[in-house]
Amino acid sequence: MPTRRLYYDDAFLREFSAEALRCEPARHDDAATWRVVLDQTAFYPDSGGQPSDTGLLGEARVLEVSDAGDEVVHLLDRPVPLGPIRGQVDWPRRFDHMQQHTGQHLLSAIFHERYSLPTVSFHLGGELSTIDLRGQEPTEALLEEAERAANAIIFESRPVRVRYGTAEELDKLGVRKKVEREGKLRALEIEGVDLQPCGGTHVASTGQIGLLLLRRVAKIRQDWRVEFVCGERARRAARALSERLAEAEARLLAEDTPPRPGGLRIVSRVLPDASADYLGLLATALAKHDKTIALLASGGYLVYAQHESAAQDMNQLLRDTLQTLGGKGGGQRNFARGRLHDPGHSEQAVTFAKERCS
Repeated sequence: MPTRRLYYDDAFLREFSAEALRCEPARHDDAATWRVVLDQTAFYPDSGGQPSDTGLLGEARVLEVSDAGDEVVHLLDRPVPLGPIRGQVDWPRRFDHMQQHTGQHLLSAIFHERYSLPTVSFHLGGELSTIDLRGQEPTEALLEEAERAANAIIFESRPVRVRYGTAEELDKLGVRKKVEREGKLRALEIEGVDLQPCGGTHVASTGQIGLLLLRRVAKIRQDWRVEFVCGERARRAARALSERLAEAEARLLAEDTPPRPGGLRIVSRVLPDASADYLGLLATALAKHDKTIALLASGGYLVYAQHESAAQDMNQLLRDTLQTLGGKGGGQRNFARGRLHDPGHSEQAVTFAKERCS
């Protein structure tokens, strides 16, 4: 009896009811794991470059899910009784996979349509994902353009839909990669961007991808392997890159700022293009240097930080600055942040604070 695949039509289904039809040891000489077949399932099996879901089936942990012809087989850590049972998908893992897989479709479409670089394989890994492109070497400028184009479409939050049709019907609709299989096929459509046969799970709009970052490219035999991350993975990667950049810039700023008599070093800068988050990272990195004070501003945001050995009071210094120039903020003795009412006073703010450091 074929397993009904609930994830085909509702990738957001987290819990479901089913009938356990078979439960048997995974191997005759090993009863540590069990193979279970249901009449229907929301668990996605390992397929098409996307890893399987995990979660719970009754009280058993779902370790892996695989295809076995028309059936979906669930590998469990214990047996379950036949009959009615409840399944629960590990949602954070599922949604992460949905973000990465839809991001792959978007990225592959951009490389294919704009640069004639078709995707020949896709792998969704635990930390990052990859696509292998065939054709010319993608230059750094090309990768930057592709990343900007992908994120522009993400920010437009275009609808992502599942379509069904024969190979001929999908071909007429402009499918990116033709297939020769018979019968009804399932395809993923990103509105105005891509139509591609796929059995995987996907988000409902490009906005749910969140963010897409390209990491690096490497030559793999005759192809080019591009690493990328989406969603929460991209946020973590971007923060890690910002932290490394802040550490490097802090070293340069500290080396470029001569200490005063007594060894106190005051790094005061207005950085017009820096975000408030980066300002905090840079100030924190500078404050790791002995007897160093960081007085930084950007667009009206202020961050004052110090190494403990500098022996000042950043919170009081910020309060004095804001009382004089207008604004709100606060913090602790070694780190304080605030915002000026008038961003045009940023230069005055760091000068004011620098003059009051003894």
